[in-house]
This record gives sequence, C-alpha cells and structure tokens, in this order.
Amino acid sequence: MKFELTILGSSSATPIFQRNPTAQILNINEKIIMIDCGEGTQQQMLRFGIKFNKIDSIFISHLHGDHFFGLVGLLSSMNLNGRVKALNLYCPVALKEILDIQFLHSGSVLRFPLNYFFTQTTSPQKIVDTPDYIVETIILNHRIPCTGFLFTTKKKLRKIIKQKVDELNIPKQYIDLIKKGFDYTDSQGKTHSAQTLTTEADAPRSYAYCSDTLYSLDYLHSIKNVNTLYHEATFLNDMSQRAKETYHTTALEAGYLALTAQVNQLIIGHFSARYKDVNLLLLEAQSVFSNTKLAIEGKTYRV
Repeated sequence: MKFELTILGSSSATPIFQRNPTAQILNINEKIIMIDCGEGTQQQMLRFGIKFNKIDSIFISHLHGDHFFGLVGLLSSMNLNGRVKALNLYCPVALKEILDIQFLHSGSVLRFPLNYFFTQTTSPQKIVDTPDYIVETIILNHRIPCTGFLFTTKKKLRKIIKQKVDELNIPKQYIDLIKKGFDYTDSQGKTHSAQTLTTEADAPRSYAYCSDTLYSLDYLHSIKNVNTLYHEATFLNDMSQRAKETYHTTALEAGYLALTAQVNQLIIGHFSARYKDVNLLLLEAQSVFSNTKLAIEGKTYRV
C-alpha cells in the first residue's frame, strides 16, 4: 500500500527564503489528503504537479493564519475548475463561520458539498475510519486550541502466492478465504495450509503530524512508536525562552520527543523566518535523534 508524504510548505508564520507556510499532502493508497493549507498552497500544488480535484479530505490543525489562509483560495479554485465531488473538512468549529462569511461577501456558491467534521481539544478522538486507514486527533498545547493528527493504516489480509495458486488451479471463490487464513483442500483430499499459499501482509504504518505546540510529554502516548513523526521545530534551543513564550518547540526538544517516543523517523519543519540556513536546526535535532530529516518543499517521504 502506498503511504507517502509530500511537503508543500515548511515555514512558520511568514513565507521567506523561498519557504512557504505549512501545507502537506498525504497519499494513502491513492486517497489524497491535505494537512493544513497555508498561504500559497495552490501555487505549490501547481509547482509540484498535484491536482486540486484529487484531494478527498483536508485537515486543519488550528486557526492561525499560516495554517489555513490558503484554504479559501483553494476551495474557490476547486469550484471554478468544476469540482462536484464532495470534500471532507476536519477542522475547528469556528472555521465554518470564517468560510461562510468569505463566501457570503464574495457572492460565491460552492457547487460541491463541503462536509464539515469539527475537532475538539479536550481529549483524543477517532475522527476517520475507512477500510484502509483511521485518523485520530492529537491534543497539542498551543496559544489557541490546536490538534495534531495520527494517520494509521489498517492491517490487510495475507498476500496470495500466485504461482502456487495457479499450480493447484484453486477456484477464485476460495482466494479470499485463503487470505483470511483458511486452509484449502484439493480434489484429491490433500490439504494445503494458508501459510504455504500466502505471504504476510504489510505491517500497518503510522504518521503523526504535530503542527504547533509547546514541548510536552502529555501527547507522548499518541505518537509512541509511529513510523514517521512530523514535528514543528520553530527555533534553535538557544531560543528556548522565546519558544515557551510563543508555545512552540525547539529542534532539540523535537529530537528528545522522537527519541522518547521511539519513533522510526523524525521530520522537522515550521522553521522560523530568522533562520536562512535550516541545516542548523537539523544538526541540533540529530544530536539527539539521528534519523531526523528536514521538511523540504517538493520532497516526498515514504512513511
């Protein structure tokens, strides 16, 4: 199953040094999901060849502008381009009021259904459950209500070994049963175990998105053992006091979280405009957690 993350924006509050505010695309088995939608997201999608109308769902973490100011324009472009397929929007409740006012005063009427699912920040909750994956919220500690998101793929049935199935001429109606672990008995009365006719399915994988938050272990249980953790790393650790004042995290703290949570891979982003060379942030995080990568715009990461 495909499970890939593409970075569209890696900057914090302002676009600078050719970096754009936060936006990401997640591809789960060809279901295209957007996570946050900062200013300039449309241009980034055009730049990196991502089609607007392939997006099935959009998740907005909180209502600071660098995480949603691109949304009105994106929805308007979808409408102008003739979208009719429904779009699911997972977001704080106040976002509906913001969008309604914008569309009211611009005289815009969307031709496609916009299905709202409102997040809350009192406790984690499962907000999506599909045959391929589930999505749960992560409760973060920012200056305004803010949630991260945990995307986890579901365990699939075992994989058929086609050569063996063809050799035994097993009828198609038995294939799903074999995948589920049932043995097959042929016309001669010989039993072939499901284990010998199949291979293990891919293990479930997980991606945790932690947008803006004060360093804390309160949400450690939500990111424990994930395959890939994206975590904001707005400042270097010599700015730790500023990070606390603005409810952000340093690169060093992000590294400690990844290490403590025993994740496989850490991607850091949401870089402050004060840093032209973000490799300084990378080196700081890697001093604690070696498998750290920078959120590079246009780059795709396997989860």
